[in-house]
Amino acid sequence: MSTRLQKGGRLIDRSKPLQFTFNGRRMSGYAGDTLASALLGAGQMLVGRSFKYHRPRGIMASGAEEPNALVGLGEGGRFEPNQRTTTTELFDGAVLESQNHWPSLEFDIGAINNRLARLFPAGFYYKTFMFPRFAWKHVFEPVIRRSAGLGKAPRHRDEDRYEHAYAFCDLLVVGGGIAGLTAALAAGRQGKRVWLVEQTPHWGGRAVVDGAQIDGMEADAWVRQALQTLRAMPNVTLRERTMAAGLYDHGYVLLYERVADHTPGDGRPRHRLWRMRAGHVITATGAIERPLAFAGNDIPGVMLASAVRDYVVNWAVSPGDRTVIVTNNDDAYRTALVLLDAGLSVPAVIDARPGGGGELAQAVRERGVRVLDGKGVAQVKGGKRVTGVSVCNHAGEGAEIEFIPCDVVAMSGGWSPVVHLWSHCGGKLIWDEERAMFRPDPNRPPTGADGQAMVTAAGAANGMLLVQEVLEDAHSAAGGTGAAPGGFCAAEERILPVWIMPQGAGPELRAKMWLDPQNDVKVSDVELAAREGYESVEHTKRYTTLGMATDQGKVSNINGLAVLSQALNRPIPETGTTTFRPPYTPISMGAIAGEARGEIFQPMRRTPMHGWHETHGAHFEPVGQWRRPYCYLRTGEGIQDAVNREIRNVRNAVGLLDASTLGKILVKGPDAGRFLDKMYTNMMSTLPVGKCRYGLMCNENGFLMDDGVVVRLSEDSWLCHTTTGGADRIHAWMEDWLQCEWWDWKVYTANLTEQYAQIAVAGPNARALLERLGGMDVSKEAFPFMTWREGTLGGFRARVYRISFSGELSYEIAVPASEGLALWQALLEAGEDLGVAPYGTEAMHVLRAEKGFIMIGDETDGTVIPQDLGLDWAISKKKEDYLGKRAQQRPYMVSPERWRLVGLETLDGSVLPDGAYAVDEGYNANGQRNMQGRVTSSYYSPTLDRGIALGLVRRGPERMGEVLEFPVDGGRVIKARIVDPVFYDKEGERQNV
Repeated sequence: MSTRLQKGGRLIDRSKPLQFTFNGRRMSGYAGDTLASALLGAGQMLVGRSFKYHRPRGIMASGAEEPNALVGLGEGGRFEPNQRTTTTELFDGAVLESQNHWPSLEFDIGAINNRLARLFPAGFYYKTFMFPRFAWKHVFEPVIRRSAGLGKAPRHRDEDRYEHAYAFCDLLVVGGGIAGLTAALAAGRQGKRVWLVEQTPHWGGRAVVDGAQIDGMEADAWVRQALQTLRAMPNVTLRERTMAAGLYDHGYVLLYERVADHTPGDGRPRHRLWRMRAGHVITATGAIERPLAFAGNDIPGVMLASAVRDYVVNWAVSPGDRTVIVTNNDDAYRTALVLLDAGLSVPAVIDARPGGGGELAQAVRERGVRVLDGKGVAQVKGGKRVTGVSVCNHAGEGAEIEFIPCDVVAMSGGWSPVVHLWSHCGGKLIWDEERAMFRPDPNRPPTGADGQAMVTAAGAANGMLLVQEVLEDAHSAAGGTGAAPGGFCAAEERILPVWIMPQGAGPELRAKMWLDPQNDVKVSDVELAAREGYESVEHTKRYTTLGMATDQGKVSNINGLAVLSQALNRPIPETGTTTFRPPYTPISMGAIAGEARGEIFQPMRRTPMHGWHETHGAHFEPVGQWRRPYCYLRTGEGIQDAVNREIRNVRNAVGLLDASTLGKILVKGPDAGRFLDKMYTNMMSTLPVGKCRYGLMCNENGFLMDDGVVVRLSEDSWLCHTTTGGADRIHAWMEDWLQCEWWDWKVYTANLTEQYAQIAVAGPNARALLERLGGMDVSKEAFPFMTWREGTLGGFRARVYRISFSGELSYEIAVPASEGLALWQALLEAGEDLGVAPYGTEAMHVLRAEKGFIMIGDETDGTVIPQDLGLDWAISKKKEDYLGKRAQQRPYMVSPERWRLVGLETLDGSVLPDGAYAVDEGYNANGQRNMQGRVTSSYYSPTLDRGIALGLVRRGPERMGEVLEFPVDGGRVIKARIVDPVFYDKEGERQNV
């Protein structure tokens, strides 16, 4: 069994014992332990069950590549499922529970699936759940839902807090091994701003475990010296417990810092998500040891050879008393030497290479260990723990030569560089035949907009496995001057690629060789996929679920694609790899959200005048993340009375509307005009400086998504107004097209919504009110409709737009946000005898409906095109294209039967309910009445003293005067006549005075 050694353990502090529980059983470890090392130290090798067959699963690795050892960690508000024990630090009082079993870890009913494995081959779900059809709803789906997933979802509110942070650097070095330290030293000495991040709490990587020598020192001593030098450099930042989760275009990197996972409840944020902009990135992320595919390689006690020596050297943990080592390369012999130094037994080393190993192999032989060259493992024996291995000739079919009792099998199939970050933003890979690995192609690196490489791989991440070549490669990657540090390690013989063991294994053995131990994917599953025509590695991945577990194929993908290549009888490079996507390892949802939770999940946004509204009777309504005054209540007044009063005041005197919430997006640059021509249905590039133009914006499907007034500020600058709820969405839409489609266009956008306060001054007395403020000529002759002016108004720095959403004489005044309240109060004071009064959003809606103006979200619902709303005049006939144009030319979009905008006037003057449908003759296939239209907006108009409505009706404009029937609650039917959608001042005389 696994146990804690009496001596050693470079990372643990024996003076600080820690208590924890696993499935209710009390255990102990030390400060510096991971959950995995603490479990092994307490004798717990079995930690979970596999997903599909519920086979026993033990700890296989020691880092982020671990596929099996996932637990539920914590209790109540600090419970989190699927915590990887190999990367999670032990803390006092930790509560661990195993996952994916019932009723217990030792006795799992789900293990019956293992007995029925022949019924569940790769892709069985694509075939099984098709017939009979009725079984899906009543049998298959309920069972699948109950079986899906690992662990259980938290039920309590998260007690921890999380935060986001931002940083910039000239060079980001990812990985704190000797390659990363060397690169950081070289760049730091050049005066560059350097960030060096390491995902574990410790520096030095594998070199300190493997006994390397650097500059005549032991690696551990050299690492301490390097850290001391780096910490003394003011231009260098070191961050441990920090993982580079994803690498994106333009040097944008997400860093995931586990600040207080090991000290829960200490008041610090648990996790911090860094948004880094780096001038250049060096990925010194190391390499991952590959397992070997032999029968029974998933039994608890079968581990990676490098992990075995990690547990012995770093945490003084022996995974077992007798360890058989199986390898195809020299590195595994280091594990044998470490075990022997710790006083543990190594019955044999099984080396698949006929010629055996080099210096390390000879050193092991000299220690009295049997080295079996040209041999392999036919099968590992055991159930919930390894009991021994059956040895065979690797070149044979698996006939047993001898049986060796043992309780641990340490396997090494070679090394795969961690190329994930390199690949995230487009870096390509090449197959290195000599070292049997995919490594970064230096001729096809990730590049920036200038065509220059923005990422460099270094050290083992670049395929360099020997100490000296690691140091030289990292020194060169950072542009170091002078000589690189000098390294020494034993010479190694060439690896023998081994994808299945033994190489002539028959179907029975291949059905017991596991590639993905979490998802229970076997060699035979991949071969079946190949026989069934899945020749693409991506298709095979989805058909078999290879590499789709929580480790994302870190230990399974290369072996899987090699097996697929053999099955298809083609070279490995031709098969290629699956796509590497961020994050490198899972990051918590709390870190993604940061502080955006509770009240600040969507912080309520307030205009500069919000406080004034609160103290003057405002009745608010939510509009996006804003709260806007619906109306202003006076003593003894109801909501409808207040709305009617505000409407009459705008029509007869002058009203003020807080329009600060309208989106204001600056679009600037040499290509801004042609960019806006693509965004809007009409021409914006021809808009003269000083003019305004109403614009419509459609999505790719041709449906209207936003509207607003566009202002030409200068030759290369436009200001685009959007709806209140659309500002962030439209800005993101613009950036999506600029960054993903027209990335080479010279256009800059900025969301200025909250930088300006904006006030609409509307009504027949609007001009008189502005003239009282003084400082700007607002006459009709000097300031025509749909123009704008910039200057000083009443002592305020102002940009004034002559536009109208009410149909009245109107100006919209934009001032810096800090001056918004003062301008609002100045307007109220100056216009007191002119009848000035504020009006809210409901009055604004009624005013626009009286004029037949559409409202995004009322007259639109994601299926409406501008032509439906009679807005053909806002669609350019001159330009070749705009977003949505081709979609609007589809037959359904030009059908004369489409529902189009009309006005609706009830025969009795009542108000139609919003959303009411007009019935038609006949019934549909479901026995429901056919419909021929619906109400989109409906109000009582105090101006006309009756109900008015806008609606969409089939062939509506052609049917003026027809009467429609609208069934409403209580069995009543309201009749309404189709009329012109403009109910008031059709000629627009009032806005043009």
